[in-house]
Amino acid sequence: MTTAFETEEDSHDSRRGGPFPPWYDDLAGSLAEAWRLLVRGAADRRSPFHTMQVASIRPDGWPAARTVVLRGVDAAARTLRFHTDRRAGKLADLAADPRVQLHLYDPGRKLQLRLDGLATVHTDGPLHAACWAATRPMGRACYRTPAAPGRPLADPAVTIPEPDHADHGLDRFTVVTVRAETLDFLYLHVAGHRRARFDLTGADPVGTWVGP
Repeated sequence: MTTAFETEEDSHDSRRGGPFPPWYDDLAGSLAEAWRLLVRGAADRRSPFHTMQVASIRPDGWPAARTVVLRGVDAAARTLRFHTDRRAGKLADLAADPRVQLHLYDPGRKLQLRLDGLATVHTDGPLHAACWAATRPMGRACYRTPAAPGRPLADPAVTIPEPDHADHGLDRFTVVTVRAETLDFLYLHVAGHRRARFDLTGADPVGTWVGP
């Protein structure tokens, strides 16, 4: 692997198919763009990065992927956050194996991110309390359904949320943070794709270009 953000000398003066983004041949710029879009995705409901796919490993060894809402990003700490129901099967996955992969794609920008990391489940504590306090009533209703996620149902009507009252659903509300250890950055361009892989485990990220 190259040292942090080394790039090869390469001239694109004769290439057609521009314009090119400023980070097109810039490792550090590509990583910065990835975190910028992730932070925006957590804050902007219209961003394609507002939802992401989380893949975990089930106790039976099969992979399991689902779409969740990206609720928070701390670029300095290299963590991403989503919320889920304590009764959901994904928590059994994470209890057995905390390794996950996060996948995000922006079709307009033609940009894909994949992050490998370790998940931490929060069912109480300051972060849990702060996230619950910031959750809107519509969001809290998700945790007031009597049927646990994935449970077989004889009647789909039982998915209607139970009557609301103060903090109803709090005992089911769960926060999951993922500490990213690697980030795979893929940008698609007619003149030539760009893909980079970053090791985020050290004090400073280490990146290298890889084949797309």
